[in-house]
Amino acid sequence: MQNQRNIILAVVLTGLLLLGWESAMSWFYPQAAKRPVAAASAPAAAAKPGREGGLLNAADVALEKKDLRAELAAGHRVIIDAPGLKGSINLMGALVDDVSMARHRETVDKSSAPVRLFSPAGTPAQHFAQIGWVGEGVAAPDAKTMWTAEGTKLTPQTPVTLRWSNTTGQTYTIRYAIDADYMITATQSVANTGPAAVVVRPFALVNRTEKTSSIDTWQLHSGPIGAFDGSVNFDNNYSTVAEAPGGAIALKGVSNWIGFTDIYWLSALIPDAGAKAEAAFRALGKGIYRADLIYPTVSVAPGKVQSQTVRLFAGAKENSVLEKYEAAGVSNFSFSIDWGWFSWFEKPIFWLLDSIFNKVGNFGLAIILLTLVVRGVMFPIAQRQFASMAAMRALQPKMKALQERYKDDKQTQQQKIMELYKEEKVNPLAGCLPIFLQIPVFFALYKVLTLTIEMRHQPFVLWIKDLSAPDPAHILNLFGLLPFDPPSFLAIGVLAILLGITMWLQFKLQPAAMDPAQQQIFSIMPWIMMFVMAPFAAGLLLYWITSNLLTIAQQKYLYSKHPQLKAQADKDQTDVNRAVTREQKAASTRKPKTP
Repeated sequence: MQNQRNIILAVVLTGLLLLGWESAMSWFYPQAAKRPVAAASAPAAAAKPGREGGLLNAADVALEKKDLRAELAAGHRVIIDAPGLKGSINLMGALVDDVSMARHRETVDKSSAPVRLFSPAGTPAQHFAQIGWVGEGVAAPDAKTMWTAEGTKLTPQTPVTLRWSNTTGQTYTIRYAIDADYMITATQSVANTGPAAVVVRPFALVNRTEKTSSIDTWQLHSGPIGAFDGSVNFDNNYSTVAEAPGGAIALKGVSNWIGFTDIYWLSALIPDAGAKAEAAFRALGKGIYRADLIYPTVSVAPGKVQSQTVRLFAGAKENSVLEKYEAAGVSNFSFSIDWGWFSWFEKPIFWLLDSIFNKVGNFGLAIILLTLVVRGVMFPIAQRQFASMAAMRALQPKMKALQERYKDDKQTQQQKIMELYKEEKVNPLAGCLPIFLQIPVFFALYKVLTLTIEMRHQPFVLWIKDLSAPDPAHILNLFGLLPFDPPSFLAIGVLAILLGITMWLQFKLQPAAMDPAQQQIFSIMPWIMMFVMAPFAAGLLLYWITSNLLTIAQQKYLYSKHPQLKAQADKDQTDVNRAVTREQKAASTRKPKTP
């Protein structure tokens, strides 16, 4: 009866796991939402943030296209044409409000549009940067000021200077320069040719809507971000800013950089080292937020020029690019990627995976080779594991004798067994070591697949076009032939099935559990994991399948080196099968109790 209750409990827990998995996975591992087909008549209901961010409501998508066309057609713009960024600077307000990332596409289709990061104020996807001043008793440019440009195109070779003069002798200039990646450097100056000193307060800000944000979870931060006193701050999200007194959160410490992050994208302001800028996040209402740097007021004497520099990062969180800027003095910039507590282990795994990819040119193949490296490193441990298992098998007669002798005194029985382990120098936990060592590697690869843009849209072979997304080939809709998408807990793809099969084969080679109930649970575990892992990234399943195949090959090899262990495993399996058969016969012949 106890065994039957264990099996029933396992089945019930499995059912609860499968039924609750879809909602759990949508929180812990959110998937990219499909872009809606733009339709003017679509309802303007709020949409849940997608994994990568961007507009999800069809009406917003249609309005964004319309507004963007109108804004860009109005003219008064300076073209941005760099290897990393394309777009324009709006001369109305000197706003950097039209930026797309040339190296990253919206979909896996190489002909799809580049990912847009910045859009003009007033559009549904509003996101822009502004450099300016607040004048104290003197006219200063604002968002409605029309600037004049010296230069027609901003490229890495050709900076552009914007200029505006008031009627009292002050000339404001912003010199924009750009590199080959995602960094724009703005040098803002005030020249005073008037008869008296003037007081101005420089500022820089990033303004954006929450509507285009990516989803924020416990293990992938999205929203306000910054580094202060050399430490990256992940504490704030959009809701904490909106709920703060006055809708503002002032950040303490020296401001290294401040801005907004999505899973893959970042917009951040970086003041010069030593600049005493006050940093804050602000909620402006209607889902609009601002990250700003406000500098101390400065007095510009007649005939003098006051200048300072601020950098604007607007682009993709490519690890190598971030580390390059970090090496150039941007404190902890690579940690704008939310590596979490185990960055010390995740970053080396990423480095190894990326290095292999750079050699072979295919991330799927790189994952397979990474698995080979990991298993190769752990092979000596596996050998010791099998040696320990062989020693444990040799101790079975003595252990059974102790269990029989002290069957009525469990405490003494356990004490004697531990003494036996010590005398024979056998570690009963040695068999678990390879499994425990694989856990951090598995978790590190999970984080790498989840948050590094280097894995985004990376194909493997055949139907696997994006290793960072789930397997798109689902059995229930006949691999896309039927016009419906199954729910995530039933979205079983080819990789998930291969995972289940390889786990089943691996368990078949493991020494059998002596408890028939445990044997039943182990027999269904591969198929539970097939359902559990189906919504995860295809690259993660590829790693696990490869690891299972290598484990099977390793077990077969080690069994050939320890034939007594294989013989004992076969005998144990036969004994367990007989025990299960006896239990089933006993249950079928057991008479029900009469009331």
